[in-house]
Amino acid sequence: MLTIEDLKFDEKGLIPAIVVDAKSRKVLTLAYMNRESLAISLEKGLTCFWSRSRQELWLKGETSGNYQHIVSITADCDRDALVVLVEKDGPACHLGTDSCFNDPLYISESRQDFTYQGLYELLQGRKAEKKEGSYTTYLFEKGLDKILKKVGEESTEVIIAAKDQDKKETIYEIADLAYHVMVLMVEAGISLEEIRNELAGRHVIDHKVKQEKMTAK
Repeated sequence: MLTIEDLKFDEKGLIPAIVVDAKSRKVLTLAYMNRESLAISLEKGLTCFWSRSRQELWLKGETSGNYQHIVSITADCDRDALVVLVEKDGPACHLGTDSCFNDPLYISESRQDFTYQGLYELLQGRKAEKKEGSYTTYLFEKGLDKILKKVGEESTEVIIAAKDQDKKETIYEIADLAYHVMVLMVEAGISLEEIRNELAGRHVIDHKVKQEKMTAK
């Protein structure tokens, strides 16, 4: 395990800290720490940076309430940069957005990574701005009953494909079901983070039960 003294700070006594959401793995911001702010971060378990513009310590969330609870801090191979995994209480950016990185400079048409978050945001966009001819728009226009009907239909299709032990068809139908469930989530105002938190809570409970069973043996 490294210590602060093992790190390489620049000529101004700073080290860049790339802050990443521990749940979504989305890059939230790039900030800087000095020895004192890093020591405070380690002591409090909250991100504390050095503000280069104000030339003072900056405990993230102290005024906004958007604290960042540290999960881990990892140095790179040269020990002159840090990745800080956090669980955040609110937006990371002072503009009120989830991340400071929101303005694309280049996007490859052939090499874009699929993410559930990206799909979720696309669905949100279809709900907010109805695109003519879009199937997703059609679902939102028809409303909750139509969306629920499609979720039910796709659930049945998954069961049939799985019962037939047709792996390719089962994958196809599960993808259809996942899409329609996410449409339902957007319609109901349920975020991906809320689902993650629910699953994470169940994982903790399941792990605890397993530990108790092992102890009982």
